[in-house]
Formats: sequence, C-alpha cells, structure tokens
Amino acid sequence: MSVLALELSTGQGSLAWFNKDVQIVRNWPNDRKNSGLFFENLQSIVAKCGPPEKIIVGLGPGSYAGVRIAISAAIGIARAASVELFGYPSICAIDVAADDYFVIGDARRNSFYLARVTNRNLVGGFDLFSETELREKLAGLGTIVPLVSSDRLTGWSSVEEHFPSARILAQLGQDPARKLLLPPIEPIYLREPHVTMPKQ
Repeated sequence: MSVLALELSTGQGSLAWFNKDVQIVRNWPNDRKNSGLFFENLQSIVAKCGPPEKIIVGLGPGSYAGVRIAISAAIGIARAASVELFGYPSICAIDVAADDYFVIGDARRNSFYLARVTNRNLVGGFDLFSETELREKLAGLGTIVPLVSSDRLTGWSSVEEHFPSARILAQLGQDPARKLLLPPIEPIYLREPHVTMPKQ
C-alpha cells in the first residue's frame, strides 16, 4: 500500500512517500510564515508518484498554522483522489532511538506540556505545568526514560532536541494494527479554544 505522510508541526517540515518499491523522504527547515517549500516538495512527490492509497498527517501539538496547512493539503488530495485519510499525534513520530520517552513542549502562557510515548503510542494525555511545577514533576519521576522536545528550550540541560518525522509517520501508516485517527481530523489543542466576545 502506498502511503503519503505530511508533518509540519515543528521547525522541521517533512514529507514521505512509501510503498513496497519506493521510499522518498524530504526534510527542510520549516518557516512557519512561509509554506512554499512544503507545497514545492508535495507537488514534486505527487507528480512523480501519483496519488497515494493512504494519507497520514501529523496533528501536533505544535504550530497550529503548520498543522492546519498539512491537514488542509491532506484533505484536498484525499478528496480529489478518493483516498483514505488519517491523522496521528506528531509527538508519537519523533525521530528518537527509544521505544519509551517523555516529550515536553512550550504550551505558551508561561506553561509547558508533558506527555509520554511508548511504542509510538500516546500514553494518557497532555498535562500542563508551570516551569516550577514541571521541574518538580520531572525530579519526582526518577526515571532514565529520555526527555525530548522539538522546541528550543533554554535552561533544560537534560532535554534532547528531536523532531517528528514524516518517515516514521509513513511507517506507522503502513501498520495495519496501528489505531490511526479517522476524519474529521483537527490539530491537537492543549487547551479549550479561547473566544473573545464582542462588547455589547
């Protein structure tokens, strides 16, 4: 089965095309204000390989703009070519040589998220902490499980920088036992959307 994977949730964008004969992987610095490289690479791969049988897109958490662009492109291709569409948490496809790891990330508003990934599955959900609370939480874990982040965090010497990979997403998309997320797919939100009401 041919699988096209799209990943734009962090500062490194990636695309991957897998089938039994061909493996194409493209990575580039992801400028969240300019998605030109994403669409150039996507157009090149689809022109060369044709429509896939399955599309899988990384859902974050991370750059809402990047994830929304990837989802929109995936929906467009899926509808035009009548192919299957799935989503999966980007953090479960981080390119790290470990079956079990913790991910921390900047959740904005002076907070961080913490999540655990085991065998490329999200364990539990996303917990939000202040910096002090997170340092206390990590100190209490007493574990040698790797701690990774796709954000450039200062003052966290124990955190390794790694990025989600479309290559890994494509591999997960080829696994018939993997529970992928069905449409409608949307970015992973760490908080409820904030709505500003107009003044009366």
